[in-house]
Amino acid sequence: MTINKQLDGSKLNIALEGRLDTNTAPELEAELRTALDGVTELVFDLKDLAYVSSAGLRVLLSAQKVMNKQGSMVIRNANDDLKEIFDVTGFNDILTIE
Repeated sequence: MTINKQLDGSKLNIALEGRLDTNTAPELEAELRTALDGVTELVFDLKDLAYVSSAGLRVLLSAQKVMNKQGSMVIRNANDDLKEIFDVTGFNDILTIE
């Protein structure tokens, strides 16, 4: 998985490419641990993400919990497969998906 971060003031855009699964979720979790300080708006661009596993969902949920305290988080450009995963797991009720 490739993580592309772009910080614009207090807005952080993170574009993910590849697969967010058991092998790659710890990498994203480590990135977020340091990247969210001072961030009030977090945007995940999933246009090039092919798959998300339960481990990846856990990382997204953790990010949402942090952002609930300090701002907002949105997920953009999820493909139909990812949208179905969010729907089946109920994450579409927890996350803001555009």
